Amino acid sequence: MTTRRNAIAGLLGGAFLTATGLCACGDGEAAASGKQVKELRYQGNVGAVTPPELAADLGYLGDVTLKWIGNTISGPQDIQAATTGDVDFGGAFNGAIVKLAANGAPITAVIGYYGVDKDTWTGYYVLDGSPVRTARDLIGKKVGVNTLGAHHEAVIKTYLARNHLTDAQIKQVELIVVPPVNTEQSVRQRQIEAGALGGTLRDKALERGGIHPLFTDFDLLGTFTAGSYIFRDDFLKKNPDTVKTFVSGVGKAIEWSRTTPRDQVIARFQEIVRKRGRSEDNSALRYFKSFGVAGRGGVIAEQEFQTWIDWLRRAGELKKDVRAGDIFSNKYNAYANGGAA
Repeated sequence: MTTRRNAIAGLLGGAFLTATGLCACGDGEAAASGKQVKELRYQGNVGAVTPPELAADLGYLGDVTLKWIGNTISGPQDIQAATTGDVDFGGAFNGAIVKLAANGAPITAVIGYYGVDKDTWTGYYVLDGSPVRTARDLIGKKVGVNTLGAHHEAVIKTYLARNHLTDAQIKQVELIVVPPVNTEQSVRQRQIEAGALGGTLRDKALERGGIHPLFTDFDLLGTFTAGSYIFRDDFLKKNPDTVKTFVSGVGKAIEWSRTTPRDQVIARFQEIVRKRGRSEDNSALRYFKSFGVAGRGGVIAEQEFQTWIDWLRRAGELKKDVRAGDIFSNKYNAYANGGAA
């Protein structure tokens, strides 16, 4: 499995360069014949159901099918795979997409797929009785995150900056990559002073007690779409109808998950996992509350990229200036103009 550190290195080290002259695997023949690709290769998540997988199961993708080629636990790795042509689309935190675009990768974000709301959020947890009570208390301490250069890092650094820590002080907060399934244990064993926990892992940890959040991303930033799916620009040019079908179908699935009773959504997820036969533990699905997507049908708001452009620029992590409007497009989404898929 690609490590998170390697994933980030790939993003910043120029792996995208191969994509500029790369035709999507399986794409060349379709382009030559004038036909558009109808099978989209992607990476999934163990024991989880992604919006595209839900859309496919609900029949919202029309004649477009999905081909699972493996799983990932890293958004940066997933969009790198899409950029180099190993998959046709990938999803990641919007800040990671900004970094990739700023490095010259020919990609466009087309729909939001996960985010933060009152039901779906990440907390940064410490032990009850911990001396860490404020942002300043994290100076010189270790904080566990699932990957570097993505959502958790951006949120923790935003929290520190908003609490008036200097850049030099923020650099003294050590971010440690910890697999999400090990984060709770690492906090309890005092290997790290704080750890990011969300979803099922957060809820299970809270059931066991003895920990509490120093802060949450929802308290810090409110409701927002945090991550988007991207396609390569050459793929978009050759397969616009396929992408429209995919994006609008995924948007429709997101809305289905909002309007359908939670128990029915969970039951559908469990059935999807059972049918695909990958010997997965589906117990985590019972904790599902929402995808957290802010925009109707996954429509992307400019601020959902501009926030991270501003943060990365202040942090000196952008090699060149980028515009939010150049990174994403809602033109493939039937919900963009108030319509429905």
